[in-house]
Formats: sequence, structure tokens, C-alpha cells
Amino acid sequence: MADKTFSVTRRRSPDATKERIFKAATKIFAKLGFDGARVDQIATEANINKQLLYHYFGNKDDLFTAVLERAYLDIRSKEVALELDLLRADEAILQLVEFTWRYYLKNPDFIRLLNSENQMEARHLKASPRTREINANYLALAARLLERGKRERSVRSDIDPMQLNVSIAALGFFYLMNRHTLSKVFQRNLGSKSMLDERLAVMKDTIACWIWPNEHAKGK
Repeated sequence: MADKTFSVTRRRSPDATKERIFKAATKIFAKLGFDGARVDQIATEANINKQLLYHYFGNKDDLFTAVLERAYLDIRSKEVALELDLLRADEAILQLVEFTWRYYLKNPDFIRLLNSENQMEARHLKASPRTREINANYLALAARLLERGKRERSVRSDIDPMQLNVSIAALGFFYLMNRHTLSKVFQRNLGSKSMLDERLAVMKDTIACWIWPNEHAKGK
């Protein structure tokens, strides 16, 4: 029995170690950016030897790529669980707006990682075919919703799926990434619950006014 227990523990150890590395790398990359983060810091945070990190992930670039892939996989897997097919297309799109906003709020490291990658002109994403595969369903999601919306006549027929995806992300991403400076500029706490709730309402109203057919908007 003891030998069997030891064998199971040993088999599980690499997965547990990788999980600690992922959590530590996500935290430090998000806080310091790719350039500011150091492998030594990540290894210390994960409570492992630096050589073990290199063993599992190769180098700092490969580790950052793996962290990005994991981050995208998390948000995309949660989007799949939304059951948007049960809603009318325009309502489904607004549900996607709300989900994206609340995901950003619960996972601030996600947008910080993307901000860091944008500063590097998507160097790691360009080299990651897995990221393209992970995001493929998301890119198709907007197209399906818009196509269904046209059939239902609940959504305009001339909206580009890419523009819809970008608009949903941008309305929340910009606000959250700049809320500290904007709070000073406007002398209001943009991170308070009331302001965050107000922002969500504005985002949904903005997207709704854009996607609805003219006759729908007039009858609202």
C-alpha cells in the first residue's frame, strides 16, 4: 500500500509543480510585464528550483506563451458554458457583453497579460498556433449570433463579427486598464461598485443601440 501511495504521489507531482509555476508566472507577468518579470522571481514564488522551471517550460518566452494560452483557454471555456443558444440573438450578445465585463473584473491579470503582450506587438501569440485554435470558436461565436440575429430580425444585417468582438472587448478593457488615471482626471472613483455597475449598463446600452435594427430601436 505504501509503495502504491508513493507511486501516485510521484505521478501527480509534476502536475502540481506545473500548476504552482502557472500561478506564480501569471501573477508576476501580470504585475511586472514580460520585460520586468524575472525567472528567478517566478521560481521563488512557485517555491521551486529555477532549473525545474526550465525543465518544464524551456525558457521565459515559452513560459509566457504557455501562460497566455492558459489564460485564453480559461475565458473561452467559460464562454462555451453560457448557453447563448437559449436566448434571442440580440439578448445573447448583451449577455456576452455582461459576461466579458464580469470576467475582466474577476480576472484582472488577464487584461494585464494582454496589455503586456500588446506592448510586444503580439510576439508570443504570433508564434502560438494553439492560441489561434483556442480562439477559433470565439471568433465564430459572434458570426453565428449575428447570422441568427438576421434571421430573427433582432440584429442589423450589416455588422462585421470582428467589429462586434473588438467593440465588446474595448468597451471594458479600456475602462479597466485606465480607471486609475481616469479617476484622477474626472475626480470620481471609477473602481467603485456603483461606477462599475453604471459602466456595465452603458456598455450594454451602447452595443444594443448599435446592433438593433432601426425599427427595433424606434420601438424601444
